[in-house]
Amino acid sequence: MLDGASVGLACLTKETDLTESTTKSPDPMDIALGAAVRIRRRTIGMSQEALAEQCGVSFQQIQKYENGANRISFSRLVQIARALRCRVTDLLDVLDTPDEEPSVDLDLLSRMRTPGALELLTVYEQLPQDARTALVSFLRILAPGATPSVPTPNGARKREPA
Repeated sequence: MLDGASVGLACLTKETDLTESTTKSPDPMDIALGAAVRIRRRTIGMSQEALAEQCGVSFQQIQKYENGANRISFSRLVQIARALRCRVTDLLDVLDTPDEEPSVDLDLLSRMRTPGALELLTVYEQLPQDARTALVSFLRILAPGATPSVPTPNGARKREPA
């Protein structure tokens, strides 16, 4: 039989555990997997609502998966891959790059989570090279504090040639 002090201590411990787990930031791997799901979903033109319906979850849950706030179980990942008409390994490839530093891919996926990044990249790909160069120069003027750099295989950043 538990006395009042034991019950109180158990509740306090449980409350502390809950507080610690809710304030913890998402793991970079969860963020990367979520970003891979988002990129694939948007690439095929599927809404969060449509993906959620096919997986039997709410669109808010899909948002949490894509942001890395909630971890994706393996069985859910299989459902998501089927709904996105791809293989599970297609979504996991970014996490398994033995020849490169994973931080480079994680950094790229993190940047792809920025609202508008995928649309900007889609339009950018369609531009001729001279227009791309002009656009990058223009964007550097708009964001003077941004350091022009590119990721290197070891995750360090180096200055990009002007």
